Amino acid sequence: MLRGCASVVLAVGLSACAGTLRDGLFRKTGVAYRVSSPDPAAFQPVRFSDNDLAWAAVGSSHLLAMNAVCEGHGDAPLDVLTRHLLFGFSERQQVSSALEMIDGREGLRTVWTAKLDGVPVELELVVLKKNGCVHDFMYVSPPGARGVHEAEFDALVKGFRQQERD
Repeated sequence: MLRGCASVVLAVGLSACAGTLRDGLFRKTGVAYRVSSPDPAAFQPVRFSDNDLAWAAVGSSHLLAMNAVCEGHGDAPLDVLTRHLLFGFSERQQVSSALEMIDGREGLRTVWTAKLDGVPVELELVVLKKNGCVHDFMYVSPPGARGVHEAEFDALVKGFRQQERD
């Protein structure tokens, strides 16, 4: 199923340039941010060409991912930016939606059920805009299993801190 999760990230990620994560600081052209990586005993880093950072849960098909885009995104509202993350999914059903403060900015957290290539998944998406960048966070899980790693996803989102742009 990890292969299916890889398809999910590739299908929905906004394009990004390669970057590096060192001592909790991710840097790529135009943006840097601090992040609390999930426990390496439970998650291993995986690389996808259209994502800044992603981690696959060891022994299961859960995936955490995040990305930042600082150019070419326009000034779309958070709900429109969220819908862009759903491109490629069919049978999308929104389960919940709530605004929350993340790194001093209002972000939109939504939960969805959907299918990708006929495979059911559950998605938790968080999108925020800060200092000219759009940041998105994604948690992909099998249906009904989102609670298994929701605490790790929450820690990833709550631990996010954008640094001053270069």
